[in-house]
Amino acid sequence: MAKSHTAEKRLIWSLAVTLIILAGEVAGGLLSNSLALLSDAGHVLTDAFALGLSLVAAMVMKRPSDYRATYGYQRIGLLAALINGVSLVVMAIFIFMEAYSRLISPPRIDSSLMLIVATAGLIGNVVMAFILSRGHKDLNIQSAWLHVLGDTVSSVGVIAAGVVIQFTGWVLADPLASCLVGMMIIIGGGRVIKEALWIFLELSPAGFHAEEISSLIAEIPGVVCVHDVHVWSIGHGIPAFSGHVQVSDQKISEADGIRKDIEHRLSDLGIRHSVIQMECAECETNATYCTVRSSQPAHHH
Repeated sequence: MAKSHTAEKRLIWSLAVTLIILAGEVAGGLLSNSLALLSDAGHVLTDAFALGLSLVAAMVMKRPSDYRATYGYQRIGLLAALINGVSLVVMAIFIFMEAYSRLISPPRIDSSLMLIVATAGLIGNVVMAFILSRGHKDLNIQSAWLHVLGDTVSSVGVIAAGVVIQFTGWVLADPLASCLVGMMIIIGGGRVIKEALWIFLELSPAGFHAEEISSLIAEIPGVVCVHDVHVWSIGHGIPAFSGHVQVSDQKISEADGIRKDIEHRLSDLGIRHSVIQMECAECETNATYCTVRSSQPAHHH
């Protein structure tokens, strides 16, 4: 709970700084006629949206599991992360469209004002990145952190474009810098979308393989067969396991010892949410994974 409150405070402070930067960059972009600065302001706008969404998600995720959500509300944060990622990609598309029109017909740009505002924005982004840097293990916070990190890099690009225009007068540096900003946005957004969808589709978490886990369980003394194995994620960094384990006919207390051994091995792998069904019937031959303890340790169907 303490970590949750800390994350909320970081998000609140970051949101406050973001709104200040947004107001400054919009005004500066309009006055200097800099697309790179306005693109950065657009990115900051998505930052504000992302941080606000992440803050709401963080508050909802604190709720304990109930009859509506027996696994808890962890996926609310994933939904926020997915929306944040999509918003990043959409923003990048608009930036590319405007950059194309400015490459064809470059406008006049006030590079001095552009540099001042971009430098102030960079300072603000560095402050936000520092605030969120220790709280991005959760995908929800990570998506907000990626927004801020991408905007920090974007500010550097805007400053570089301003310096080029200031000393060479080459105004094409402005739309080219905005394209660089767009590329950074898409890379960060695409990564968040991929991770969130991976969990929503209940694909096996990275580093976990159902076949290998089945073989590990089949090595436990007393286990005859392992089948109908499933590995998925309840939330970001929360892997789960379910499977049927066949044992020889024995007392429930003896079978429970085997179950505890299985749970211990799963815990060593990082899986602390497991559903294990103990059986003494013949292993089904059409299961997803069927691993039998024998001289041939595994056969698959």
